Amino acid sequence: MNRKNLSRFVLFGAVVLFTAGSLVSEAGAARSSAIAESKTQQVTQAPTEAKPANPRNMTFPPLKFQLPKSERVQLKNGMIVYLLQDHELPIVNLTAYLNAGSVYEPEAKTGLASLTGAVLRSGGTLKTPADKLDRELEFMASSIEAGINSDNASVSFSTLSKNLDRTLTLFAEVVREPAFDPERVALAKNHAIEGIRRQNDDPKGIAGRELARAIYAGHPLGRIPTIATVNAITRQDMIDYHHRYFYPANMMVAVSGDFDREELLKKLERLFGDWPNQTMPFPAVPAPKEEMTPAVLHVQKDVNQSVIRLGHLGIDKNNPDLYALKVMEYILGGGFTSRLTQEIRSNQGLAYNVDAYFEIGRRFKGPFIAETETKVESTARTIKLLESILTGMTESEVSEAELKLAKESIINSFIFAFEKSSSVVTQQARLEFYGYPKGYLENYRDNIARVTRADVLRVAKKYLAPENMKLVVVGDQKKFDQPLSAFGKVQEIKLNNN
Repeated sequence: MNRKNLSRFVLFGAVVLFTAGSLVSEAGAARSSAIAESKTQQVTQAPTEAKPANPRNMTFPPLKFQLPKSERVQLKNGMIVYLLQDHELPIVNLTAYLNAGSVYEPEAKTGLASLTGAVLRSGGTLKTPADKLDRELEFMASSIEAGINSDNASVSFSTLSKNLDRTLTLFAEVVREPAFDPERVALAKNHAIEGIRRQNDDPKGIAGRELARAIYAGHPLGRIPTIATVNAITRQDMIDYHHRYFYPANMMVAVSGDFDREELLKKLERLFGDWPNQTMPFPAVPAPKEEMTPAVLHVQKDVNQSVIRLGHLGIDKNNPDLYALKVMEYILGGGFTSRLTQEIRSNQGLAYNVDAYFEIGRRFKGPFIAETETKVESTARTIKLLESILTGMTESEVSEAELKLAKESIINSFIFAFEKSSSVVTQQARLEFYGYPKGYLENYRDNIARVTRADVLRVAKKYLAPENMKLVVVGDQKKFDQPLSAFGKVQEIKLNNN
């Protein structure tokens, strides 16, 4: 927590202490007055002692929290910039988001987006070769990072204020004129291939990958790079991908820290003002299939602990039941007080980690996932318990105590999303980038507070489908306490490293 936010908590604490102190001070003043009066009137009896304030009975007005505001500016070329000055430390942070992602890459070249993101920075620029870029950034104690995931590309930097000019210039080169150095391209492809060869070393990674493939079968979100698709990617593919998706009207920038507003905007206009825009439409990407059917998938692996994943298609950010689902998932699997943790971990001792959550989709519906790991000999028992608790959420209302704790925890933790100015400005930029409705953050706590027990049951019935879950188990079936066929027809997944 930075000093500015810490001061808010200190200030709030000071209010509490001052209020309590005022009570004591007033009591002391009354006592002094009584003593003075008794002396004046020559009264011999001692004054009545005032009772100290009881902190359990003290009341205070609700703490008011105003969301920090950043400034939104649109440059002449269409680029949107969010600005939040913070002169506490001599540091500037900038993050740029672009509408790109692996959902737009050809299936035969799965992995193109992530490889392009990796080499965008490491491959140097047309003006600054890769080795020189590395050395210069290291000398300035600056960093530039880039990456492309399923639904966005991002390029960011962090620098000391005194090095802002040069770091911003290098950042613009990386964004506009990446060189995709052939040696760095080859190195990135080799790293990707080595990662594919080692992808089956981690049982948790296997389970997560296979669950995604099952939920998003036939959709770009379910594709996994292979050695063949990575080998098919060329340097020219990366150049073309960059040219297709990197342009000013497709880019949103969030800047925070120790900078001068007018000077920064002038620099951004100078560095990006002549960057041409694209006119090509985005490739059409279909929505994931809505139909949900159960499946039991097993990956044989000789391990002492089974990895268990359950899931199905969930919701996106525009769902009106989002807030009730947030409360429901907290009660189900959102912490040490959740039903899953209390029963599976605390009461039964079957697992160390267990949780359940909705990954809220931003451009497409995200998945609902319940996950845990347990010793191989308790695999079936743990799956049954998971399914039972999930089903229980759809059958009766949660208790008033569960509801109260969940809502208070979500509302009270909300403030920690705004600890740093960089978090504030990037979050506000991302809300526009992904098209969240106006007032989303401002109304978030009130929307959570309005959730009722009936709401929780309603959304559990509507969005949880225990009977249609994809079940993925990675473990040694010879040691299972019961065959997985007890949960349905088993599909064996053969591992390979290609």
